[in-house]
Amino acid sequence: MSELPCILGIETSCDETSAAVLLGGERILSNLVLSQAPLHRIYGGVVPELASREHLRAIVPIVRQALAAAEKSLAELDLIAVTQGPGLAGALLVGLTYAKSLSWAAGKPLIGVNHLEGHIQAVLLEQRRRALPGPEWPAVALLVSGGHTLLYQVEPRGAGYRYALLGRTRDDAAGEAYDKVAKLLALSYPGGPIIDRLAALGRENAVPFPRVKLKTRGAGESELDFSFSGVKTAVLRYVQTHPELESEIAQRRRAMAPLGNPGWEAWRDACSRDTLDLLASFQACVVRELASKALRACELRGARSLLLTGGVAANRRLRRELETAGGPPFYAPALELCTDNAAMIAAAAYPHFLLGERLPLDARAHAVWPL
Repeated sequence: MSELPCILGIETSCDETSAAVLLGGERILSNLVLSQAPLHRIYGGVVPELASREHLRAIVPIVRQALAAAEKSLAELDLIAVTQGPGLAGALLVGLTYAKSLSWAAGKPLIGVNHLEGHIQAVLLEQRRRALPGPEWPAVALLVSGGHTLLYQVEPRGAGYRYALLGRTRDDAAGEAYDKVAKLLALSYPGGPIIDRLAALGRENAVPFPRVKLKTRGAGESELDFSFSGVKTAVLRYVQTHPELESEIAQRRRAMAPLGNPGWEAWRDACSRDTLDLLASFQACVVRELASKALRACELRGARSLLLTGGVAANRRLRRELETAGGPPFYAPALELCTDNAAMIAAAAYPHFLLGERLPLDARAHAVWPL
């Protein structure tokens, strides 16, 4: 075995099929991601059965391409890592079954990775691959994506890491709220990137969305919990009380549908000043909720670093808010490591490999799997 083990990572938790080859948890030799967004855009969200079928089509070619891009053969691998959960059950089974087959056929050890840990490890992978100092511990991690909005305390424990859940969303995830608002307003899927760009053209205080106020009623609830269903509903109510916006939405839906995948300029030109203001105000409300809870968690836990990760970590408004908030030093992965990808899965597997953990071939996928 080389000084740093050669790891093949496989990720199929939702609607991206990804394969990557890493040396240890720090050097990316390849990281390929095939997105299904164009397919699911027709429906305004991920269709689980379609996602599973697309993974079946893509998994073998993308693993071969990742190995070829890394100039590695299956025999040269020291380890295979795969997302075991959480995620869509059918999608997970495609990646897990294929990884088991490779592990058995090539006689390589297999590690099952929690997708959530993969996102957090993406931040540390970013620092290592750029030879930059890592975060100081303990750290608070804000994990924000289409399916998750979570706060963790993170710190090393031996060769691995310890994760303590501090807060979670009680309803919609932040990314889910973006997708639903984009669908309501007849915008592109996924909603996060298009809303982030359009919101930059609007006025953040144009629509006075109220601050989120949650009551802690009992066990399992925390003052650091999130809620985004209220602001999503507020956008709906605002549209319903402004007939001109409803008319604009209907017109935008008719105009953009024949274009398939319109460019950024087409979406911008199809939005009125009122829509841009609505989007800016919506995004400001979401970002304010995310940032305030993350900074409060840092204060309560004495965190020396703040980690931002997950698909919504690519949001420019959120990054700017956390960078300038005056909290502890802020770390986030490069944009290509924010979305679901196999490099983060391989990086997350490395500490478990050092601890001697192995996944038996009869292990099951976990659609729900707390970190």
